[in-house]
Amino acid sequence: MTDLLQNAAEWLARQQASHLSRRVRYRRGDAQLDVLARIGRTEFEVESATGLLERIESRDYLIAAVDLVFGGQVSVPQPGDQILETHGATTLVYEVMAPGREPAWRYSDPYRVTLRVHTKQVEEN
Repeated sequence: MTDLLQNAAEWLARQQASHLSRRVRYRRGDAQLDVLARIGRTEFEVESATGLLERIESRDYLIAAVDLVFGGQVSVPQPGDQILETHGATTLVYEVMAPGREPAWRYSDPYRVTLRVHTKQVEEN
């Protein structure tokens, strides 16, 4: 029997990729691929070494899980991977990471259609 909610989640992800996404370059070591990504953000609360709560915001990239393919295999994001986003003549480089003990990525939906990749800007060219 067909799972209507999963079909709807996949359809919605395709519509968002078509109408709400921008092309970015995903880099892992020497390998690179162009993917469509939606831009988001996540706020984290992390306890500092002094016991204070710090609020940290990451720039998130929402990418179709099937689009992240390295070496012919569907992959998941790895800390240290980079996402390059171009604005005119400027390229911003974001590294896949999350603060504290938080994971660097998670699935954005219960059907594992979309990856939410947490990043931090590390460079501007």
